[in-house]
Amino acid sequence: MKNKYVAYVIAAGTLWGFMGFFRRTLDTMGISAVGCIAVRCIFAAVLFGIAVAIKEPAAFKIKLRDIWMFLGSGILSLLVFGVCYFKAMDHMSLSAAAILLYTAPCFVILFSALLFKEKLTGQKLAAMVIAFLGCCLVSGIGSGETRITPIGIGLGLAAGVCYALYSIFSRFALNRGYSSLTINFYSCLLAAIGATVIGGTEYLTTITSSSGNFAFAFATGLVTCFLPYLLYTHGLEGLENGKASIMASVEPVVATIVGVVIYNEALTVMSTVGIVLVLAAIVLLNIKITKNHAVG
Repeated sequence: MKNKYVAYVIAAGTLWGFMGFFRRTLDTMGISAVGCIAVRCIFAAVLFGIAVAIKEPAAFKIKLRDIWMFLGSGILSLLVFGVCYFKAMDHMSLSAAAILLYTAPCFVILFSALLFKEKLTGQKLAAMVIAFLGCCLVSGIGSGETRITPIGIGLGLAAGVCYALYSIFSRFALNRGYSSLTINFYSCLLAAIGATVIGGTEYLTTITSSSGNFAFAFATGLVTCFLPYLLYTHGLEGLENGKASIMASVEPVVATIVGVVIYNEALTVMSTVGIVLVLAAIVLLNIKITKNHAVG
């Protein structure tokens, strides 16, 4: 059933929406941005490794000629994406960084059309535009608090491209017959190793200093990495890359709700309209249109 794949992707986007909460808390614990990436990925890698060992031990095997796909999904799509996104936040407002990140569906649709011959339908393009506009409104564009710099724009767009490439590298691996568990295990493992090499091991001292810190670090890996990437990759098994990426745009909607509920942030009319637009884009993607001609 196609509906289950849609549910997988929406659930993944929902869980990613809690990243701000976990990131802020880890920051108060003294863990750097790169350390946060390491924390997320190291626990997720352990969980994926356990899942592979129990369910499909043979899935640990990968062919040497295919290693580039896992390096791409792990180093580029998880590590470099995280570094660029967090650094973009240092050079511009959070809303501007978020807006640039959500150019990702545009890149996914473009790359998928070129590499996998996915059709550029009017329905898909309309949903992409509506979702992006919704993300802009949710992020607060036009509120007077959006600060933009050239370096920030470059880093934000780089984050969007790297974010998009996860779908692309995962699609290559799925087409080669690798399971979603294999893809995610090696992606998280390589990202955790890369983040540790770049940022050092200071985060280990912090997360092992108390049972509370360790439990929260584990929860970070479980909620923001293991579960959403597992669900998203399962979703890719039954959906086109472009559609999946647009549906995952529910993430900023959830992030906004988290901000309202946990941090008492104001829910503006603009944000509300943005939430409605993102949800409308998801509905549009799941409506069957009898005449659905490809563009071009």
